[in-house]
Amino acid sequence: MSEEILINVTPQETRVAVVENGVLQEVLIERSRALGLVGNLYKGVVSRVLPGMQAAFIDIGLERAAFLHASDIVSHELEELRSEGRRNETITQLLREGQEILVQVIKDPLGTKGARLTTHITIPSRYLVFMPDVSNVGVSQKIEDEIERARLKEIVLANSNGEAHGFIARTAAEGASAEALIADMEFLRKLWTSIRERAQTAAPGSMVHEDLLLAFRVLRDLVGDEVEKVRIDSRETFQKISQFAQEFIPEVCDCLEYYPGERPVFDLYGVEDEIQKALERKVQLKSGGYLIIDQTEAMTTIDVNTGAYVGHRTLEETIFKTNLEAAQAIARQLRLRNLGGIIIIDFIDMTDEDHKRQVLRALEKSLERDHAKSHISEVSSLGLVQMTRKRTRESLEHVLCSTCPTCSGRASLKTPETVCYEIFREILREARQFDAQQLLVLAAQEVVDLLLDEESTSLAELESFIGKPIKLQVESLYTQEQYDVVLL
Repeated sequence: MSEEILINVTPQETRVAVVENGVLQEVLIERSRALGLVGNLYKGVVSRVLPGMQAAFIDIGLERAAFLHASDIVSHELEELRSEGRRNETITQLLREGQEILVQVIKDPLGTKGARLTTHITIPSRYLVFMPDVSNVGVSQKIEDEIERARLKEIVLANSNGEAHGFIARTAAEGASAEALIADMEFLRKLWTSIRERAQTAAPGSMVHEDLLLAFRVLRDLVGDEVEKVRIDSRETFQKISQFAQEFIPEVCDCLEYYPGERPVFDLYGVEDEIQKALERKVQLKSGGYLIIDQTEAMTTIDVNTGAYVGHRTLEETIFKTNLEAAQAIARQLRLRNLGGIIIIDFIDMTDEDHKRQVLRALEKSLERDHAKSHISEVSSLGLVQMTRKRTRESLEHVLCSTCPTCSGRASLKTPETVCYEIFREILREARQFDAQQLLVLAAQEVVDLLLDEESTSLAELESFIGKPIKLQVESLYTQEQYDVVLL
């Protein structure tokens, strides 16, 4: 598996593309006007406690109050209350209005929802994640070698100094030297000490620690053994990243490369075209089949169709091949579009149980390289695959697009014919209620054209019925659904 990371930097935004074997798999975008909040620490103030929801709203200085659920609060008192079965008392026992509390953002504000918070603070470095509130030592599930897991745990435990802090060895820690791990532990301890000092003097509702900017987070979180090159098209950013890497991640220095080319680095790899495709509803499959992806407030639905693919043998074989290809394409689209929450996949109906299992396995296998956690259920009685994917930031569509002002997100418009009949009803209503010499209809070009052509007879009959002339006027700024009936 050959992997390259491309970093495109402008003063307004930083874009990161993850390319595997020449194919775009993931796009991350951070704009200077709207930096991501996940990982940031704030000195919050409890603005409202909701016992019925076992949650509280916390003011952290943002436009919308952030949300903290009881399950995201770390407290020995909370554990005691839960063990006694007094669940309904937990949030009111722990929080009160006006109370100051140190919190971390675990989910960016999405749509109309505020940020999601936790008091279970985690601070990541290259090899480790520091947890100030627990004393456990863990190892990433992705490190499967038991000997390596034991080695990492032993090194961390031996250097914990009996302190009441915990660490998790990240996937990147596999094969790392004891010296590198110990240096990481020291760095995280010093960072936590400085955060606590800042938190004591910080004003309520202010930030006390900001996570790294996107370009640096990518180096910390995404660059592993499989990454061959990290190409950066900004000399200034390249120098900053190189200094950062030399200080904290020296082993990745060799794969950093400044891209000075005249042709934009994203164009060189066809990334811009792929981003445009990722904003479309329809995704073409190589076989001739296609996917239809619809993103709604509640969930994302994905429909699989055979399209032009007719296969070579039986219908069942054609369906199986299409579904197999679709499973791989869906996994890529979920990463590329950053789709999260509930996802419903309507594969083409299969009768063979073995085929169903193979398609599900193909989907699971294709999702293994995804950094976001996902859970796939079995095929339901209606033939649908239900899955969830962890959502911590806005989808690609929500970052790059806004709701269509013409259709208000409905993705459809009333036909000119429908609008014509609405106008006829409005004319009748106005003529009966008010006394006027004549009526003027203001409407879009398509509607006026229809009134003068196919509906001209109906318009003439209406004029005769109300006994008043009706004039038409095109309004170029009106959408197809807009119209006005004016009394003259």
